[in-house]
Amino acid sequence: MSLHPCGNAVSRSLTILISSHNRAGLLERTLRYLNAARRPRDWSVDVLVAANACTDGTHTLLDLYACAASDPATREGRLPVRWVAEPRMGKSHALNSAIPLLTSERVAFVDDDHRVDGASPDNVYTPAESYPRADILCGRILPDWDGSEPPWVHDNGPYRIYPLPVPRYDLGDRPLSAPHETTTPGGGNLVLRTALFDSVGDFSIVYGPVGRSLGGAEDHEWVLRAIAAGASVQYVPDIVQYHFVDPGRLKLGYVVRKAFERSASAVRLGATGDDKGPVPPYMIRKAAGYSLAVLASVGAQQRRFHLVRLAASLGEIKGHVHAWMDGPPQAR
Repeated sequence: MSLHPCGNAVSRSLTILISSHNRAGLLERTLRYLNAARRPRDWSVDVLVAANACTDGTHTLLDLYACAASDPATREGRLPVRWVAEPRMGKSHALNSAIPLLTSERVAFVDDDHRVDGASPDNVYTPAESYPRADILCGRILPDWDGSEPPWVHDNGPYRIYPLPVPRYDLGDRPLSAPHETTTPGGGNLVLRTALFDSVGDFSIVYGPVGRSLGGAEDHEWVLRAIAAGASVQYVPDIVQYHFVDPGRLKLGYVVRKAFERSASAVRLGATGDDKGPVPPYMIRKAAGYSLAVLASVGAQQRRFHLVRLAASLGEIKGHVHAWMDGPPQAR
């Protein structure tokens, strides 16, 4: 692990933490939007990038960017940047390598394929003062649709594909305390007290994507641990990030694989360890039912819907088997 500093620790500060694996182009795009966004006047904002097992041009990009951001002649309003290279593959490893380097009061998580809303950093600062007792602020994550996406992604009929393989977190236009009682927020748009890591700990390496794998839930698992430790959560709809829509994620193969892995992670995370046996009969019946539905499907719309449901049900079986092998929660 190597550290490349180009910034100083300050009080009343916010660090934007980004984990990235071999996506230099998207990372550069994210940094560009962060630079263009309005910044809070009374807080200092910097960026910390965890480059996870990168073999593309990410290191060169970050070196050039960090030096340009620190040079008065080329600063041009750029945010100060530090970065750390984490050779162990896995998003949780990358985030955990960055945690000891955080010196700011709060840390905001931004994915390397997100477009930050133009007022977002300012809207991070304002809620931090509006909700001084909130340990975790979460905002909206919306797909960054550009009109080139296939029509079926906007279908609200009986064969709607939901959740889509493009992350979305939207609980409406009003602030909401304890949003986890509705849906646990993910790590794509969280702002939290940095001191929480002292009591909650690192991200679990059992969960989370490794390279281009489609696993996840490392952020949900951490948030649930934080809540169990007494952290309070506040939903702030004004904190907005837009998720880049990769056309490849809207192809049937990806949609099916994502449904499988997402369900596996969700069931494994939510398992209580109380069920007897590796696979409950109802899960087998559900998978069998969707298998028959696929065979009986008429048209592409029905077939796509039932294939995704079948994949999700098979993912539930995988997640339950993993949870059963893990043992009761207290033994994990």
